[in-house]
Amino acid sequence: MAEHQDGTRAAYDGVVELYASLFADRLETQPFARAMIGTFAELVRATGNLRVADVGCGPGHLTGMLNELGLDAFGIDLSPGMVEHARRARPALRFDEARMERLPVEDGALGGVLAHYSMIHTPPAELPALLKEQVRVLAPGGLLLVSFFGTDGPDPVRFDHKVTPAYSWPADRLAELLTEAGLVPFARLLHDPATERGFLDAHLLARRP
Repeated sequence: MAEHQDGTRAAYDGVVELYASLFADRLETQPFARAMIGTFAELVRATGNLRVADVGCGPGHLTGMLNELGLDAFGIDLSPGMVEHARRARPALRFDEARMERLPVEDGALGGVLAHYSMIHTPPAELPALLKEQVRVLAPGGLLLVSFFGTDGPDPVRFDHKVTPAYSWPADRLAELLTEAGLVPFARLLHDPATERGFLDAHLLARRP
């Protein structure tokens, strides 16, 4: 696990400013993703627990968006370069350097977890343990929104992401993993990508019972 994470951290540390500039508009050109995040925020607000972790937050653009949507959101990222950028860009918000499989959050504390294309670099064999960690920090009724690259085949597909190797997932298979981790998937959105990378853009919403 440490080997691929070390590579991922180094890769993202090397593209901080470029990555941040590419996503400066947050989701203004991605209406489907924007709609799912808005739905996620509305449902989290309805739980009464507004505390939300943006895991794999990168430069913090979505952490800021979640706060604008009325949530008490904070960001977590593996890359110290990304965390440093996020702190400079949004000094009023909290950003921590941490790994998604060891979140610095107490059990059952959160109303929501956002994982916006942040689990895509995790090898398939390691994803179940990572998902269980997200479940650990969610309060009963808390929500997880996972966005990822979708594929039509039966198995995850490894591909050369522009930053570091990543995996696309069949939505049904990822939904099964969410269920096995202790969540109840209840909504999904699949749509053609905004670029020519060839995979579907996919979003799954799940709730902790």
